[in-house]
Amino acid sequence: MKPLDPRLMRYARAARRYIVTTAVTGTLTAGLLVAQAYLVSRAVSPVVTHPTAPGAVATLATCLAAVVVARAVVLLVQETLAHRAARDTVAQLRRRVLEHAAALGPRWQATHAATTSTLLTRGLDDIEPYLTRYLPQLLMSATVTPAVALVMLTQDLASTVAVVLTIPLIPVFMVLIGRLTQQHSRDRLAAMERLGAQVLDLIAGLPTLKALGREQGPAARVEQLGRAYNRTTMSTLRVAFLSGAVLEFLTTLSVAVVAVEVGFRLVYGDLDLATGLLVLMVAPEVYQPLRQVGFQFHASAGGTAAAQAVFEILQVPLPETGTGPCPDLATATIELDGVAVAARGSWAPAPLSATIRPGRLTALAGPSGAGKTTTSQVVLGLLRPDRGRVLVRGADGDLADLAGIEPSAWWEQVTWVPQRPVLSPGTVLDNVMGPEAAGRAGGQAPPEVVSAARATGLAEVLAALPDGWLTRIGQGGVGLSVGQRQRLALTRALASTTPLVVLDEPTAHLDAASEAHVLEAVRALMGAGRTVLVIAHRPALLALAQDVITVRSEPDPALAGVQDAPAAGDRLAAGAPDAPTAPGAGPKPPGGRTPTGPATTTSAHTAEGAR
Repeated sequence: MKPLDPRLMRYARAARRYIVTTAVTGTLTAGLLVAQAYLVSRAVSPVVTHPTAPGAVATLATCLAAVVVARAVVLLVQETLAHRAARDTVAQLRRRVLEHAAALGPRWQATHAATTSTLLTRGLDDIEPYLTRYLPQLLMSATVTPAVALVMLTQDLASTVAVVLTIPLIPVFMVLIGRLTQQHSRDRLAAMERLGAQVLDLIAGLPTLKALGREQGPAARVEQLGRAYNRTTMSTLRVAFLSGAVLEFLTTLSVAVVAVEVGFRLVYGDLDLATGLLVLMVAPEVYQPLRQVGFQFHASAGGTAAAQAVFEILQVPLPETGTGPCPDLATATIELDGVAVAARGSWAPAPLSATIRPGRLTALAGPSGAGKTTTSQVVLGLLRPDRGRVLVRGADGDLADLAGIEPSAWWEQVTWVPQRPVLSPGTVLDNVMGPEAAGRAGGQAPPEVVSAARATGLAEVLAALPDGWLTRIGQGGVGLSVGQRQRLALTRALASTTPLVVLDEPTAHLDAASEAHVLEAVRALMGAGRTVLVIAHRPALLALAQDVITVRSEPDPALAGVQDAPAAGDRLAAGAPDAPTAPGAGPKPPGGRTPTGPATTTSAHTAEGAR
């Protein structure tokens, strides 16, 4: 990445404003610095050469005080704006990466979820020192250094020649040290991503490891990665300290050359005292911005590495999206025409042709790994098939290709309940209706929501909760059992009005009692005339289905290097949309537009959106 990459300004509006402001404050700083040096030299020289009454330089002293105050104000403004710009820039980049990663779809997320999560959390924080420390000094070197050098040229040619001859040494050593620092920073970011990915995987699999009594096993691996990260961090700091010492030595030596040259000329009377003092005071300021750039380069290296990782994500081309209208799914038939998705070493599903009829319960059956979840993602519009297409036949007989339908128009009519429902911190009623709708309802569940709770068995759960509908739960439904979370998600789906409901193994991991409640909820969905597509393994759920589609996989050695599509719900942890939801509540379509964040993303249709 360049010291000032134009892509940063393109992707973050706050960075553009900050750079313009810093250029202005840098120009003011250069002018005030020269004015301060001029006033000091003119006030001190008459006192040194022939004693003068203090009143003779009172005006100069007053002007000098005003200049010092003005420099302090400019510095305060610049520092304040730098921290605000850094905060806003990081927030804007984080949002853009989230939106772009969500739009790239589940296959890209399956291979980049861990590293992207690390980048969005810890990695982007490295951009703050880049903006607050390195970038201001870089812009100052482009404004203050030329301005002060020009002033020296008008005052003393010999000193200017000495500066011109010595100043190139600083950039040369900066380049040499900078290359080494950048490599160490890249290694540090890579080590941090490996550590973050390992920890995320460990957290995700901790329940399984604990059930097998192996929860202590990965500790050694995490400790090893942590030590590797510490080593890369310390090596970066060592290079930073080395660069600071070298640059300090070079600038001190360069200023000393100018000072010795000016001193000799003052002794022999070739230079008047006022000019000599002015040159001696401004000479260090010629080197100061470049020296600070070198000092802060280690702060920029991590930021530039993180920004480069951001740009690599944002430059991944987005899949094409449709723009056409969506037929009414209450009466439309969904046809799978030779749909196949490339997986690791196979087609899963293999070319599949089937029909999902309106108002009926259709089950996707087949062995594990056959591609049932992938098929549901294709129907949801979250994944493009590598072969075949999904057609939607309206009541009038017109056919529309799902690839040509505007995604948000499709998602407005779809409800998805994955195996792991996404529940946000708040009350049970908030998670069923949405916080805004629950607030408008005054904390009282409307009759249709109460009826849905009875049908799914959530009413029994509420009776045992301390505050009923107003009982608070944690992130992911902490405070409820797995079966209770599933009932809540089904209640949310049943209370909605979307014509198509997709259920991903709703009875998985449930006991017999919880399974019975889920089956009752599915019957209620069928009774409401909804089109239900369910991924089913258990016989009881398959027995309810009016149509059964058998999904199979087909080995293909040519696909050995293709990444599998992730399981439903295994989304990008940092804000990717987990499911289609109701109008106004769900993720917006891919293509760079704004998806919902983690707090508002839902796994099933919210009553707020359905209204």
